[in-house]
Amino acid sequence: MIDETVAALNQKKLILYPTDTVWGIGGDATDYEVVEKIYRLKQRADHKALIVLVNSLEMLQEYVESIPKKAYSFLNSKRPTTIIYPKGIGFAKNLLGTDFSIGIRVSAYAFNQEVISRFGKPIVSTSANISGAPTPSSFDAIAPEVLEGVDYIVPLTTNTDIQNNQPSQVVRIDTKDQIQILRQ
Repeated sequence: MIDETVAALNQKKLILYPTDTVWGIGGDATDYEVVEKIYRLKQRADHKALIVLVNSLEMLQEYVESIPKKAYSFLNSKRPTTIIYPKGIGFAKNLLGTDFSIGIRVSAYAFNQEVISRFGKPIVSTSANISGAPTPSSFDAIAPEVLEGVDYIVPLTTNTDIQNNQPSQVVRIDTKDQIQILRQ
């Protein structure tokens, strides 16, 4: 299952996979066309941000210009938290905000950590729904057009390891270490 997921990512395919929060649509966060396919599948305007998963603090450090000091309290929290960093490095241009910011979460979920480790790059993580529709709380709640729109579905459809069926908290920390909670 991990090998198949990594193979799909290496082939620039879209995946449907479980995360530490909800089921997600994902792909190579460094590939412009993959990110574009995700926007099309979600029917989402490309100026609306998508987030990214990394597997470790070390990987995070490779993909951001700097980690604000106040980010560490969120990085060490048990609650899944996506932090919007002032400047992302090495991502597909259509994944970055107009100010070059990027939302990244260090996933604590073992499956995600292993996939990202073997893939060697961050992956997009956006909820498995069409833009504007409710976030599905289980695999069975995922819309047919999402199921049909991805290239590979991780076969964990009865996954009980997802400990939280709601999106992550989202926090923005600016270059002056000012914190803004965008989603709780």
